[in-house]
Amino acid sequence: MDYGLMLAYHVEHQADLTIGCMEVSLDDARAFGVMQIDGEKRVRDFVEKPAHPPAMPDRPDQALASMGIYIFNTHFLFEQLIKDADMPGSSHDFGKDIIPQVIKKYRVFAYPFRDVQSGVQAYWRDVGEVDAYWAANMELIGVDPELNLYDKDWPIWTYQAQTPPAKFVFDDDDRRGLAVDSMVSGGCVISGAEVRHSLLFSNVRVNSYSHVKDSVILPDVNVGRHCRITKAVIDKGCKIPANTVIGEDLEEDRKRFYVSPGGVVLVTPDNFGQLLHYAR
Repeated sequence: MDYGLMLAYHVEHQADLTIGCMEVSLDDARAFGVMQIDGEKRVRDFVEKPAHPPAMPDRPDQALASMGIYIFNTHFLFEQLIKDADMPGSSHDFGKDIIPQVIKKYRVFAYPFRDVQSGVQAYWRDVGEVDAYWAANMELIGVDPELNLYDKDWPIWTYQAQTPPAKFVFDDDDRRGLAVDSMVSGGCVISGAEVRHSLLFSNVRVNSYSHVKDSVILPDVNVGRHCRITKAVIDKGCKIPANTVIGEDLEEDRKRFYVSPGGVVLVTPDNFGQLLHYAR
């Protein structure tokens, strides 16, 4: 999002609050704050995560959802936070408490998130839940993803650790280091293991005779020998013991890990008693 354009929009409309928004399906809208606006894009109603989202007047299959991106006038924000802090029964949440209270008295506008050049709705994903996070990563390894990390006309500049290239070792009949339909980052070693339709962040090691499929493996993970991992998100620094099976029996997985409504298994170091962070 071009925040400079959004800020200019906020100033131009003499708004007290501007909310970044995008169009989503009515089904997806249940997970968002949903707005109703007038012809000037002024917000006239706002409901947080409604069971029955109100549709847009000209798009009966779409709702206008908040992206959780706000521009407040500074004094107005302080005033509303203090008022909300003193309000009995408030959950102190922007979507549930503050925004519904201010739209009736103040100038609150919606800012549509669109591509500056084409005018079409731009790429954006809400990854606040495990299923959404997993799905967004799976999109990246598609043949023609909407967000193409290899697009030279729209490069993504970020910090990258200086790591050696990914390495694939062993080519025996019973163990072969390979990755198919996958993205494998620098520093990874696929040692006699098979990775399919997965995304591996930096410095991941998958050891011999193991199989990883439909999974997102975060940095510095070590997958032991003879493991089978399917449709999982493995958290940073996790050391998966040898012979571990994840994602094949969700009932068993629920005894050890978090399993999302969509059947994605989230595995963290704590699940194996591996304490990476210590409270002081």
